[in-house]
Formats: sequence, C-alpha cells, structure tokens
Amino acid sequence: METSIVVSGFGGQGALLAGQLLAHAALASGLEVTWIPSYGPEMRGGTAHCTVVVGDEPIGAPLVRHPECVVALNLPSVDKYEPLVAAGGLLVYDSTLVQRPVERVDLCAVAVPASEVAQRFGSPRLANLVLLGALLALRPVVTLEAMGAALRDHLPERHADLLQNNLEALHAGAALGKG
Repeated sequence: METSIVVSGFGGQGALLAGQLLAHAALASGLEVTWIPSYGPEMRGGTAHCTVVVGDEPIGAPLVRHPECVVALNLPSVDKYEPLVAAGGLLVYDSTLVQRPVERVDLCAVAVPASEVAQRFGSPRLANLVLLGALLALRPVVTLEAMGAALRDHLPERHADLLQNNLEALHAGAALGKG
C-alpha cells in the first residue's frame, strides 16, 4: 500500500524539511520512500513543495498527479492543491494563514491554527511540524516516535537547541489532528 503526500508552502516555511523528515522517518521504519523537492527560483519567499510517497513495497513512480494527502502551509498552496487532492483524500492546512473555507466536499479538510500554535513554542517557523503532527494523527504513515527520531537525527546542527520545541510542536499538532 502506498500513500502520496505533498507538503507545500513559501520558501522558508519548512515545507521541504517537513517532507524530508517524513521520508527519513519512513525509511527508518523499514518502509519504501521517495522524496522529490521543488522550489521556485526565489527560494526564501518563493514557492516550495515536495512530494513524498511512502509504501510497503517498491514504489513504481514517484511522481503524483493527485496526492492522497496535502499539507498546505499557506493560501497559495491551498489554492493550488485543493483541486488536485484525490477524492476521499486529506487536506491539512494552516487556518492562521488561510482564511477561506475549503470548497470541495469530497475530501477531508482539516483546519489547524498551526502558525498560532507554533508561536507558543517560540517561532511561527514550527508550523510545518504542527501540521505534520496533525497529518500523522489522521494518516499514521509513520509513528510520532519515528518522526521524533528523525528530528533528533536530522535536524540541522545549527537548530539543535530547538529540538525540544520541534518535538512539542509535532505532538501539539497530533493532538489537534485527533481533535
């Protein structure tokens, strides 16, 4: 069984890092995984997204037209991916930054005040982990423990002092996802 996930936002919001951490957690959990990053030429402030495919068998094609899950860190990401999420899929988005309701009724849309919650842990840049936690509560492709291990093993050294805040943001998002 495969699960396709797109994580999307502006450069600097941590969309690529969130996808990379998810890929590391899946790999460490013995799953098959692909991770394909994409970002605009502007980098910080431009668009950034990645596609992660996790499965229990070798993955035939890493490219996905209609992902089962989308984590949207901002309004342009919701605008772009809402029409593309597979019917019956999941769209988790930051309701702090996305003020409009999701229009599609054939998918599960979960609004999480991720930037607001992230601020409680010291930085709105932790919104990516809040949303990732919510995603994993709703679609447990990997465990929170595996994500925690991926954070400990792969958080850039320059951010090592933020490990505890990252873990707390992840778990707060999971609690919100369980609702």
